[in-house]
Amino acid sequence: MLYGGGCFGETERSDRHRPYGALRHPIGNIVQCSEKDMEKKRTRNYATVVYPESAPADWIRLLQEQCVPALISPLHNKDINADGTTKKEHYHVMILFDGIKTMEQAQEVFSVIGGVGMEPLKCARAYARYLCHLDNPEKAQYETADVISCSGADYQTMINLATDKYSAIGEMIDFCLQNGVVSYAQLLLFAKESRNDWFRVLCDSGTLTMVQFLKSRYWEVCKYKNNTGD
Repeated sequence: MLYGGGCFGETERSDRHRPYGALRHPIGNIVQCSEKDMEKKRTRNYATVVYPESAPADWIRLLQEQCVPALISPLHNKDINADGTTKKEHYHVMILFDGIKTMEQAQEVFSVIGGVGMEPLKCARAYARYLCHLDNPEKAQYETADVISCSGADYQTMINLATDKYSAIGEMIDFCLQNGVVSYAQLLLFAKESRNDWFRVLCDSGTLTMVQFLKSRYWEVCKYKNNTGD
């Protein structure tokens, strides 16, 4: 199933033959939803799984042509079943509508790309992070740079947490101390060329903190030099 194991799990083999409108009950049974039930299950964000062997060869292009913001995971080719066998290669796909949509409207998009199963998402950020198993160290890890963003979706913005910003600022402070950097321009140029995560933090909300740190650090360095005569 799409959800499972405390966060998100892969679609089970039996789900590939599940009829549209059938949702998996948390204990594993299939529950057939009436049209009225489906109408109630509305949200902005939905997920599906795509198996390369059964999807159209140009399914990514077909998804892009739907003009719906979407994120496509890297190819999951290292995932392991509970019995130790390797899971079938697959992609996780999430679509991010601008407004609330019914499951039927989401299914119209997934049908075009051969999506297997469908799940309304309670938390888009959590599922976006699951595309690369960022919060599941026990699972195979995938590169965030390999996520494909479609129709204006911004993967990096979606997966960033407040703790990520604080960690990045801490790393930048350590970098400046270790390398004698007291110029904000020098830090910004380095981040632009070598640390895109730092660069995003500096551009979004971290500039004031780092500018104040570097000004204070520069003052301390100058004061030390004046006192020692160096």
